[in-house]
Amino acid sequence: MYKQCSAYRAAFAASPPAAATSPPRCARFFCQRPPCSSAPWLPWAPNPTPTTLPNRRTSRKLLLLGSLVVVLLVAIAGIYSLVSQFAFWEGWLNGLPRPAEFFAQANQELAGSSGPAAVGLPSPYGRYLVYLDGIHQVEQDHPPLITEFLDTLEAGLPADTCLVRGLEAYTVMPGALIDEAGSSWFWQRVFALQQRHRSWLVQLLCAVLVQGNNVIKVGISSDRRYGPILNYELALKISLRLGKLGYGRGHELVLLGYSGGGEMALGVADYLRRICHAPVRIITCCGVFSGNQMLEGVERIHMLVGSRDPVASLGPLAYPGRSPLLPLSNWNRAKRQGFVQQVRIPGMSHNGPIGPFAPKYRLKVIQAILAILGGSTAESAERGSNSAGTPSASAGHR
Repeated sequence: MYKQCSAYRAAFAASPPAAATSPPRCARFFCQRPPCSSAPWLPWAPNPTPTTLPNRRTSRKLLLLGSLVVVLLVAIAGIYSLVSQFAFWEGWLNGLPRPAEFFAQANQELAGSSGPAAVGLPSPYGRYLVYLDGIHQVEQDHPPLITEFLDTLEAGLPADTCLVRGLEAYTVMPGALIDEAGSSWFWQRVFALQQRHRSWLVQLLCAVLVQGNNVIKVGISSDRRYGPILNYELALKISLRLGKLGYGRGHELVLLGYSGGGEMALGVADYLRRICHAPVRIITCCGVFSGNQMLEGVERIHMLVGSRDPVASLGPLAYPGRSPLLPLSNWNRAKRQGFVQQVRIPGMSHNGPIGPFAPKYRLKVIQAILAILGGSTAESAERGSNSAGTPSASAGHR
């Protein structure tokens, strides 16, 4: 064996170096022949195909590193969400009124005091339909499918109903996520990578990061500790937008929330009722919500659910308060009192080609919403006639 090794080494040392134009040689250490599969294997020769293993290991390490970076950034976004809510509540962020001043002004205007109060023209609308988008929202402008859906819905609304769109439900200030104070520099870079980077993996990670931030906001809204601050802030944003549209106190409000927007609608309903001194109804479309909020002041909750929606069905699993095993929860008490009405649309899913905004189910969803709005008008007229005469049992359902 030693002589054979010496012979190979002597032959290898005596052989002239291969020219640049020489044909490819075998990958084995001492073999000078062209590549072939029939060459004998030498004990000291390395494996001819070990290069695939490091590539796989490198890919796994990069994937693990990217996942850890996304988890870390989502956690930072969650911490920032709590800090931003605290900064808003302490009055450090300009652009929204302080809670005490806002309530004082509302009470002063309601009592007809002689103090300073904003006097505006009477509103031409008797009802305002406020749309709250899902967790995919990154700016005030909606995606094309949702824009077409809202345009069709607005064309079918009664003349006395105003559609309010373009509300950013997942930021502190009235603006898009990219314009939020303190983190605009970060989201600008994330959106730039999502739109211009060549790697689909980087684009996917950026999209997951944006939706992760919005999911955290939905979780905060359902929390009993920090949720009231976020919900009150969103109620103020909606009130400011209504004021710009000439809203008059006492007009009916209908909140239309899609996916995570259903949780935001349930969170702000009681605060809007107190601020605007008006009845509030909620329509959730494929909604994912907790039902932990104060629901006694809500007129009615209408749920538009698709029979093939796997995301909305996760709500009762993610939030134990919606489970029938807890009959004392706010959601189950609202169901027993008749506040909740469910409309099931066969074959509809959460999104995609069979989602509520797809052309296949768009008109069905709009017809269901218009039917709900027509029913609310009839119930309001019936409630007014009953209050003028003898009150009926249906009028006192709360």
